[in-house]
Amino acid sequence: MTEQSYNQALMALAQAGLADLAARNANPGSIKTPAAESHFLCNWMVQALKERRFSKLVADDLTRWIREGRSKGAGAQLPQLLARIQDQYLPAMENAEVGQSLQALIGELEAQDWLIILDCEVSGKLRLDCDGKNSLVISVEQYEQHLVEGKLIKPITLYIRADEQLIAQHAVKHALLLSQGDKKASCIKHHKAYRLYPGNQQPALALLKA
Repeated sequence: MTEQSYNQALMALAQAGLADLAARNANPGSIKTPAAESHFLCNWMVQALKERRFSKLVADDLTRWIREGRSKGAGAQLPQLLARIQDQYLPAMENAEVGQSLQALIGELEAQDWLIILDCEVSGKLRLDCDGKNSLVISVEQYEQHLVEGKLIKPITLYIRADEQLIAQHAVKHALLLSQGDKKASCIKHHKAYRLYPGNQQPALALLKA
């Protein structure tokens, strides 16, 4: 039996949760307020975690979402979260040309007057003076060796300075899964580090579009 990837495990969780919520809402007597739906999904996640219904790869996600559901109630927006995961992950998992999608993304950002740097080695701590422009930097070594003939063969780090939701929107448009932005892991001041993996195979929850 082939072991599930994180993407597959997350998609199984999201689709099952949405299906059970839809079945619950199909009952004429069910209360369909945001608070009631979030409460239902929070309890559903508690039960799923207790029964080990899904892969241990998503156990930390379930634990976090349960905590948020209990503390925020409807504010946790659990139904919307699962819907966003399904909508974003399905096209990304079907994207067989991640390297070409990355190049298309870079071309689009250049056309939008982003500062794009692909020919500089990124090592140590650097500072980029970009006069407030949105910017994207990829170390030349990674750009030339991890992206070969339009194919992404190894994980690649993108150092980006821009509104995070803008980054998420661009990633969704090109069916790419970027990791959550990590400021501490960034070698460039005022930039966050984002990782892109071959086949969009993120090992943890990707940056999601609101």
